[in-house]
Amino acid sequence: MSNPNSFTQLYFVLTLGVAMILRVMSLSPMLDIINPDWILLVIVYWAIALPERFGVFTACFAGLLTDVLTGRMLGQYALIYSIVAYFSVKGHRRLRQFPLLQQSLFVFYFLLLSKIIVFGMESMKAGNRLQFDFWYPIISGVMAWPLVFWALRHLRVVARIA
Repeated sequence: MSNPNSFTQLYFVLTLGVAMILRVMSLSPMLDIINPDWILLVIVYWAIALPERFGVFTACFAGLLTDVLTGRMLGQYALIYSIVAYFSVKGHRRLRQFPLLQQSLFVFYFLLLSKIIVFGMESMKAGNRLQFDFWYPIISGVMAWPLVFWALRHLRVVARIA
């Protein structure tokens, strides 16, 4: 008999892989500006849905892969995703009970925290000014959250992941 945990981990890897493809996929320069952090959205969902199987270590590993994938400073996204996973796992009981609109508010804070950390680290290397396009990926990520939530929930139901 096969181990149900191995199938669950396969779904984690597949969904994170799709999120990484969406993260680096470029359709046009205009759409690249509003491309949300798909990986963070997937991490938030799995950390809320299955906190006993998807936690800080998995998010840290996904962050290291994202650092390599995007060419950022090694450990930057590992730190961001670990922090987000920690707070998602810590508050998963409360976050599960919130309606999708209220969950979107938490996703807004997570995306904002992510962008602030990236902006702060980039500002240490060179003086940056906060541009208006700073907010585009945050807003698009909040608008994409219900779509990510429903898609991954549907996957959980169909695949019988518990």
